[in-house]
Amino acid sequence: MSGADTIGFAGLSHLGIVSSLAAAARGFSVVAFDERSSLVEGLCEGRFPISEPALEETFHRHGERIRYTAAADSLAACRLIFITLDVPTDNNNTSNLEPLRALVEKVAASAQPDAVVVVMSQVPPGFCRQLAGRLRPGLGLFYQVETLIFGNAIERAIRPERYMVGSSDVQDGLPALYRRFLDAFECPVLVMRYESAELCKIAINCFLVASVSTTNMLAEICEQIHADWADIVPALRLDRRIGQYAYLSPGLGIAGGNLERDLATVEKLAAEHGTDARIVTAWKENSSYRKEWVQRLLLDRGLLNGGPDSRVAVWGIAYKAETHSTKNSPALALIRALREYRLRIYDPAVTLNKDDFPQVQVCASAVDAAEAADAVVVMTPWKQFRDVSLAATKQKMRGRAIVDPFGALDAATCRHLGFDYYRLGV
Repeated sequence: MSGADTIGFAGLSHLGIVSSLAAAARGFSVVAFDERSSLVEGLCEGRFPISEPALEETFHRHGERIRYTAAADSLAACRLIFITLDVPTDNNNTSNLEPLRALVEKVAASAQPDAVVVVMSQVPPGFCRQLAGRLRPGLGLFYQVETLIFGNAIERAIRPERYMVGSSDVQDGLPALYRRFLDAFECPVLVMRYESAELCKIAINCFLVASVSTTNMLAEICEQIHADWADIVPALRLDRRIGQYAYLSPGLGIAGGNLERDLATVEKLAAEHGTDARIVTAWKENSSYRKEWVQRLLLDRGLLNGGPDSRVAVWGIAYKAETHSTKNSPALALIRALREYRLRIYDPAVTLNKDDFPQVQVCASAVDAAEAADAVVVMTPWKQFRDVSLAATKQKMRGRAIVDPFGALDAATCRHLGFDYYRLGV
């Protein structure tokens, strides 16, 4: 691709920041637009509103190829423009698509006659074909399935497994400029009609949820019959029908927002077209049940016998490690469920609004959070928790229970120090 071809990105939320940096890391000149001037000023100085491994490092190595701007007309010189605005969801996991539509129409209005606009934001089936009918003739509109994974977004964006691209007419192929850009990432490119690509992301997430739900169900059975789920996982990974990359780690339901949104979309499509999606309803109910695992354990095992005077240290608030997001976080669900108890919390990337959680005390470290605690609960498996001094933690605590659903701590060390140690699937 020639140096004259600058790649545009519109919408600098999580997806846009990561995608534009990945393009720069692959050697492209980039114009990255967002109408929020304060955000743009921060990005120009290397201050990011998101947390991702290798984010700052990638910016320092390749940031000179990116020009962040709050001026929409800066995209006019770009012949390939990606729409990368995160689509927010409400408490019912329904997407608000209006800001996305407005952004696409704003970008398209000033784009070059032969420009290619690629929507990367997650949308429901039918969105792009409807959108294409509202844009001026001659403008190429494509849909590229985003594969953003919080906590591993930079690595995945720079070295993707594959690209899935939706087109109004597959027989037309991809414009040369767009094809050259995709080829620079050296991965398979699957081209399909709009509706197939829009459903493709949802299909991937449904299979992921099926794996998550099955793993959680069987891990709970292990806890009751004295089996260990960790013994079973190697056998599953050696089965080619399941495979070495299958999601087989027990967890506390599904979280983060995207999976829930896709399940809600499938239920809506099934209701509209008269198909059966009751399995999706079961997955959602199972997820809600799994989120209560820690709460049930604390109460059923008598770990909070002190009643309202009981104290719980919560390590981790983010819904997963290496991210700042708390969308549908199991930790927040636990905090709300334990509102009558005294909670001390610590997360290396997340803090809480004290007005929303008056019973919570935010602490400066994991060990500090364990002060006089009857139980320590590790709700986010941050890697740095493995380096926390468990001996110092024990000295701080009043009780001796450690609830570590994901196995973030060294179980043998916990037991050697005299802790009552609890993990999912055992």
